[in-house]
Amino acid sequence: MSTTIRSDRDHSANSLFGRIDEAIDGRSGLTSQTVGYGVVGVLQGIAFALLVPALTRFLDGDVAGSVPWIVGIAVVAAAAAVVLWVLTERGYHLSIERLHDGLIRALGAKVARLPLGWFDSERAGQVTTLVTTGAQNVMNVPSVFLQQLTVALATPATVIVITLAVDWRMAVALAAMTPVAWLVYVWGQRAVVQEQRHEAASRAAVSSAVIEFAQAQQVLRATGSLAGQHLHVDDVLARNHHDGRAKLAKQSLPVSTFTFTVELGFALTFALGTYLALAGELSVGTLAALLVLAARFVEPLTQVGVYGVALRQARTSLAGIDEVLSAPTLPESDTPRTPQETDITLSDVSFGYLDTPVLSNLDLHVPARSMTALVGPSGGGKSTVLRLIARFWDVGSGSVRIDGVDVREMATTDLMSRIAMVFQHVYLFDDTIVANVRFARPDATDAQVADAIAAAGLDDVVATFPDGLETRVGEGGALLSGGERQRVAIARAFLKDAPILLVDEATSALDGEKEAAVTGSLERLARDRTVLVIAHRLTTIANADQIAVLEDGRITELGSHSELLARGGTYQQFWNDRQSAAGWSIRAGSQH
Repeated sequence: MSTTIRSDRDHSANSLFGRIDEAIDGRSGLTSQTVGYGVVGVLQGIAFALLVPALTRFLDGDVAGSVPWIVGIAVVAAAAAVVLWVLTERGYHLSIERLHDGLIRALGAKVARLPLGWFDSERAGQVTTLVTTGAQNVMNVPSVFLQQLTVALATPATVIVITLAVDWRMAVALAAMTPVAWLVYVWGQRAVVQEQRHEAASRAAVSSAVIEFAQAQQVLRATGSLAGQHLHVDDVLARNHHDGRAKLAKQSLPVSTFTFTVELGFALTFALGTYLALAGELSVGTLAALLVLAARFVEPLTQVGVYGVALRQARTSLAGIDEVLSAPTLPESDTPRTPQETDITLSDVSFGYLDTPVLSNLDLHVPARSMTALVGPSGGGKSTVLRLIARFWDVGSGSVRIDGVDVREMATTDLMSRIAMVFQHVYLFDDTIVANVRFARPDATDAQVADAIAAAGLDDVVATFPDGLETRVGEGGALLSGGERQRVAIARAFLKDAPILLVDEATSALDGEKEAAVTGSLERLARDRTVLVIAHRLTTIANADQIAVLEDGRITELGSHSELLARGGTYQQFWNDRQSAAGWSIRAGSQH
């Protein structure tokens, strides 16, 4: 099943139901469902219409004559119940299996293809809200609101027709307020648009704040900042409370006005019917039956205003889902090219985040099957270089090429299959250690997984846990230390066995012994793989085939360790500073 909401159209020109029908591919979708609910509404209207002859005969003393009509009411009501049961089952199938699940899958697939630049601090909360509340709001349309709204309109329409056949004056009285009620309904739909958008945005902000608060517990407790963070969450909740009250205030008047208008129509009908009965123009039985019909006319219509609010919420949620699904992804080449070698070339590359430039006319060549160390000040763009190679973003200008092939001309799956990445901040799935390692290559044998774990120095860590490889790591890997999470990530990279390895501070959280083991593994990988590593560890830097110094957004020095030391430039100063820092220790109040 495929759920799509095309992003290349004017959403404002399409109805909510039309867009949902498109989302479920229109395969006998909402159209037939709506027709079916309309049939239920008509049958219910006919059942109430049959009350006219039944009550007329019963109140006139012809009990036997009323029995066939009562049987007819039961038969029609039973038919309506059967049709409604079938449609309800089908409605839940459309809602859950095709619409809800499809929207979730579509959002997941889209999020996986969006550039990382799309994910700002509010996106996690926005996506979380859409997956939970938003998708639920949309799902309720075919299974709940479509049924309620269609029946609420079809039944009164049928009642009007039947009443017209009995007494046109009563029918006119019933229908007199319908145009006014419709105008009030439209007013109500438009009145809350802005407030619902604000409330949806504030709900997303609440989700973001709560997620951030939960994920940052270690830092918050270590720095004693819990109170300040509580205040931030309280502010977001207060804003959400304010927006929710504003929406309720805006929608309460239109809903109340709509209900009053419909009830006023019933009051006019009651007054007219009483007048006609007193004037002898209507029998008591006919009046009683018509008032029952009038009550049935009013009852579902009073709920239309409430359904309208729910439909507006669904429309707002669908607009939010549309916004995500319409977000531009990195373009794919129609004729992808495939490199044969693994050398990497960045030519005249410029790139920035929003209005902040990071790289400027950067040139760098990483030879195939070698190790290149990238050094420079923090925040200078080293991690950005790695992410541009992996095409997490596209360059602002210039090009990133593998064996002369621009990464923008490669199929994304082909590019990612050639690259293994170990970044400074590691995210692990809430599963076991072995499952997180195997994620890089699900079809790997147990022996291959074991080799990768050993090569990453993870086997010693596993040996300390009672459950070994089956130890669960918690959400995001929270149950492991930073160094343990990094070693899981390194094991993933070994298991993937890709020809290009990008490493960002892989040894930053490791002790000396484990650092030496991982550094040795990286050196072995460099013999037949292309490795670009960001590191501050002296051993990693010194053993690289070449070292690139990144300053002010460009490569200012390039060469081997000995060559750069001989030049006496930035790298020599960097090396001297690192050596001085590495030589410090603390002993009994003295420094050495």
